[in-house]
Amino acid sequence: MTEDAAAGRSTAQAAGPVDFTARQNRPGKVVALHLNYPSRIAQRGRSPKFPGYFLKAGTSIARTGEAIERPAGTELLAYEGEIALVIGETCRRVSPEQGWSKVSGITAANDWGLYDLRHADKGSNLKNKSGDGYTPLGPNVIPAADLDPTKLRVRTWVNGELTQNDTTEGLVFPFGQLIADLSQLMTLEAGDVILTGTPAGSSVAQPGDVVEVEVDAPDAPGAPSTGRLVTHVAASEIPMAAYGHGPQVDDTQREEAWGSREAAGLAPQPAAASGETAGGGEGAGVGNLHYVPSTPEADRGLLTEELKSRINETAVATITAQLRKRGIDNATIDGVRPTHPGRRILGYAKTLRYVPNREDLFKAFGGGFNAQKRAMDSVQPDDVVVMEARGEKGTGTLGDVLALRAKVRGAAAVVTDGGVRDSAAVAEVGLQVYSNGNHPAVLGRRHIPWEVGGTIACGGTTIQPGDIVIGDDDGVVVVPPALLEEVIADAWEQEQQDAWVYEQVEAGHPVDGLFPPNAEWKAKYEQYRASRPNRGER
Repeated sequence: MTEDAAAGRSTAQAAGPVDFTARQNRPGKVVALHLNYPSRIAQRGRSPKFPGYFLKAGTSIARTGEAIERPAGTELLAYEGEIALVIGETCRRVSPEQGWSKVSGITAANDWGLYDLRHADKGSNLKNKSGDGYTPLGPNVIPAADLDPTKLRVRTWVNGELTQNDTTEGLVFPFGQLIADLSQLMTLEAGDVILTGTPAGSSVAQPGDVVEVEVDAPDAPGAPSTGRLVTHVAASEIPMAAYGHGPQVDDTQREEAWGSREAAGLAPQPAAASGETAGGGEGAGVGNLHYVPSTPEADRGLLTEELKSRINETAVATITAQLRKRGIDNATIDGVRPTHPGRRILGYAKTLRYVPNREDLFKAFGGGFNAQKRAMDSVQPDDVVVMEARGEKGTGTLGDVLALRAKVRGAAAVVTDGGVRDSAAVAEVGLQVYSNGNHPAVLGRRHIPWEVGGTIACGGTTIQPGDIVIGDDDGVVVVPPALLEEVIADAWEQEQQDAWVYEQVEAGHPVDGLFPPNAEWKAKYEQYRASRPNRGER
């Protein structure tokens, strides 16, 4: 071990502030990971099977309180709050079980990147990620010896507003695996730093912004913290020179830098299935990734409490009849039955598509944080996850663990025209599930999880993200959002009339001319409705 490396190790093991820009503390190498947090993977729509890395220059390291400059003529300088691992001893070819023992401490990092220059390096990220000040570290190092690596937290604030907040509990690639993987081919030296990926919420910073990152262990004794790593964003007056790659920006880069099309101020883009496996950096094609373009977000304000109340008083059969009056006959998801009879469902469609299993494709796209897991891990409250399984009953499309994840995330229900495995355990989760039956086999027997957020076919009808899904014991119907209010208004009114007709039949009147009502009976009904003190009451 060199003298500098030894100094880096001893400094990292001591709690307290560390100046990583000082020569004796500067890492020999900084290795950064592309994707690791499920929240970020769901946001990107890419599912890495193995870790992917890039290197950052030692001269990119900065201290807390320093400024980062956005070059003149560029627009997409983006922050990424991360947990940095400081290697405590030189190691080679360690196992995943040994990996964490080689870490002497953790600190906060901000993995800044200039998306305007992503095109320049085709995945190496040299110009994009290694500018001066693009890797601030600190201010304090927390000794790793007494920490649980699965119970750490990283948070980021922009001008005092919390924008990133996640924990290491569900990382796709645990820290020990990263160290083992890297040490297969390269010697990791004391003082080296590994950046372990960023959660969802990374976005673009503007000149004048103050970005702060903090890493802590809230469940550990004393709740140790790195303190806030502060970066001031400034505008440079110096543009990129003409003798190198200049900035290039398109809407794809804007969407990925800002975190979504909406945040970038772009119009929604319809979904289309695609497979992308070429290299190009995080968000630009890491090997073994499956990319699906983003889809428009549902109008989350459509289902007001008043409208929900009316929908829940209206039978699916009546809603289906009203759709038929508008020329929409094929709006029901056929063949599915509820796990919990007597319970209704209502929510926005979140779509997931399975394609028939082909062994080579399943090997590439079926494992890891695949489309099925991304769907369940990105559920929003009031979502109904609708799965296209081609009516295939010969395997399961949902089990208890993912049913629980969907419930915890706030899902209203899951609807699949395929099977459910672990059916008793799924029922115990309590989430309403409509399915085509039960089957003990795992998903991979017949399916590959393929696409989240596209237009799908389930139970013989077409469902788009954001469609309104309503279910009762009769079945499940899909209502186009644009028609929802008028369909429910007429269906609810029809329910009032049907209830009145029921009362007349119960009183002994024959159904001829009453059901449906002729002109005479319609007049009587209108008189009855006009006499009601509140037309909102039955």
